[in-house]
Amino acid sequence: MSTSSLPLSGLHHVALITADYRRAKRFYLDVLGAEVLKETYRAERDSHKLDLRLPGGIQLELFSFPSPPARPSYPEACGLRHLALATPDLDGCVRMLEARGVQPERIRIDAITGARFTFLSDPDGTPIELYEVN
Repeated sequence: MSTSSLPLSGLHHVALITADYRRAKRFYLDVLGAEVLKETYRAERDSHKLDLRLPGGIQLELFSFPSPPARPSYPEACGLRHLALATPDLDGCVRMLEARGVQPERIRIDAITGARFTFLSDPDGTPIELYEVN
């Protein structure tokens, strides 16, 4: 096994599948403030692909497919556990989300780092963590 590191420079994007494309698109645009980079419809697959950029430069690919299976559990399903977004102002994020009709969980303290965080869900139940960084 090689001891040298892969020449990686960061996370490029996160891909999510939605059961309701229009509802998920509205959530990521209106609630999280994403910007549309590109939107594609593939008729042969009856599938949408929406490339988004969240504030801070994080890129998401939002896909729709006919009848995707539901997430088995929250958030202990095998695979992606949650999407964690960094913020320098957790209280401000919570106030903005509440003004947009989204009620995050209560703010908690990470027992290991002492950082404050909370969770909310997208329309498909994908857990989204807001993690306060200084």
